[in-house]
Amino acid sequence: MGIIMDYFIIFWGFLLITLLGIGGFFMFRKFLKQLPKEDGKSEMDWQRYYIEKTKHMWKEDEIKLLNEFVSPVPEIFRDVAKQTIASKIGELALARNKKEITQELLIEGYIIGTPKRDHRFLRRKLREKNIDVKPYEQFFSLSRKDYRDEWKSRYNKNIR
Repeated sequence: MGIIMDYFIIFWGFLLITLLGIGGFFMFRKFLKQLPKEDGKSEMDWQRYYIEKTKHMWKEDEIKLLNEFVSPVPEIFRDVAKQTIASKIGELALARNKKEITQELLIEGYIIGTPKRDHRFLRRKLREKNIDVKPYEQFFSLSRKDYRDEWKSRYNKNIR
């Protein structure tokens, strides 16, 4: 019985270290988002700003569509993903002086606001809803593995 207990304690120790490491990784990422950038505001500050400025522009259909798009994200991370994507959509809406968030703007912002690995699900979801993907192909090419890397400069080059 003693050897089984020893192995159990070793396994339990490795499990705890692994789980603490995973939790620490996500907490550290959240901490990095709170650090101020060159302009004095953090990434989280800008997200809150864009969401607050465009909250009145969202219609019920677009909110439902955004919820459908983020449905594959695990529930524990879904609110964070939705906030990040909604802020990117809001940023685009403000940059273009739009009065409301349209389906086209939502899809475009979703593509720009998500990493490439999520685009396969989006394409499938658009096909299910009978929405043509062709007008958005240029935005799929804008996104690299990580959309955050200089997305504005790549976006502005391809739009003009």
